[in-house]
Amino acid sequence: MMIGIPRERVPNENRVAIIPTGVSTLLEAGYEVIVESGAGLAAHFTDDDYRHAGAIIADDASALYRQASVILKVLAPSLEEAELIQEGSTIISLLNPWFNKPLLERFASRKVQAFALDLVPRTTRAQPMDVLSAMAGISGYRAVLSGAMALPRYFPMLMTAAGTIHPARVLVIGAGVAGLMAIATARRLGAVVEAYDLRPEVKEQVQSLGADFIEIQVPSSETSGDSGYAKAQSEAFYTAQRQQLADCVARADMVVTTAAVPGKQAPKLINSDMIHRMKSGSVIVDLVADKGGNVEGTVLNKKIVVDGVTLVGHANHPSRVPVHASQLLTRNITAFLLNMTKAGQLVPNFDDDIVSATLVTQGGQVLHGAEPSAPKNEPTESKETA
Repeated sequence: MMIGIPRERVPNENRVAIIPTGVSTLLEAGYEVIVESGAGLAAHFTDDDYRHAGAIIADDASALYRQASVILKVLAPSLEEAELIQEGSTIISLLNPWFNKPLLERFASRKVQAFALDLVPRTTRAQPMDVLSAMAGISGYRAVLSGAMALPRYFPMLMTAAGTIHPARVLVIGAGVAGLMAIATARRLGAVVEAYDLRPEVKEQVQSLGADFIEIQVPSSETSGDSGYAKAQSEAFYTAQRQQLADCVARADMVVTTAAVPGKQAPKLINSDMIHRMKSGSVIVDLVADKGGNVEGTVLNKKIVVDGVTLVGHANHPSRVPVHASQLLTRNITAFLLNMTKAGQLVPNFDDDIVSATLVTQGGQVLHGAEPSAPKNEPTESKETA
């Protein structure tokens, strides 16, 4: 079977689904690999790198899609690009299936078998395939660096002949993969870190990284879903949460928000009143600006100032670290593909929990209950470089 690696066409997307070392892995598994010319350039992998790894180079997307029966991508194709995919072929990609109904219907009309990497379950066996966790780690790291660049003060404590500089105070809201990486990065830079998560079971993880865990009293509810992600809560829950987090936000020099619920708009955790109480020069990095944002007033892909507080709404942080992001994606995607491979052929076992959880279209049908519209603040081309 021929595997195709197209160039990503979303503005400012610098990652590639498979790097040259991954091509070698796929060839060893019995596949052939064709790569669109220039697919890896933004991630610093040349066409010659792919040729030396054994891949065929296609001049353009049309040539690639004509020959490939399995497509490996980072982000979902546009509706126009989806028309190039051969009928009856397979695509494996991040598809945002909750909000991409027109694309899933286009796949179904062309009898494309589509697997959404967004839906890989959080189980021990699926860890090598967990794209969201791999990319979330990069996002947490980059969020702190972006915030540090916007903060008009040092992070670490410094004792100098001119006096003592006290360390910055950082608050991280959400202690999933991104939040834990944000905590670790802020601590490495010398900040004093506090963290909050609605799931009390993450307290030990937060403390193991040297941060203080904030415990607040909120209406009792189930906080973790079967997938391992936080569950959406009631408005009463979020109101109580905001009220009790207000003092923590006010004393922070920088806040990083990472709270997201799969398939839902991001919950609003910081409102304008909380921003107004913060010190002038403080920074908030809203890591889920592309999902509606945790912060009132965040503007996607913009850095704005509200009441003297800088709100950073960068999206797609992993694309800003394309070398290692592509390396991790390659490992995730090849692990996912090889789980369905036998003697160089794609032979999915639909009784496999990973396969069944990620299959969104097959045989002309949409199997996942997608919604008809996208989240607010749909990603636009970023003009930020910090």
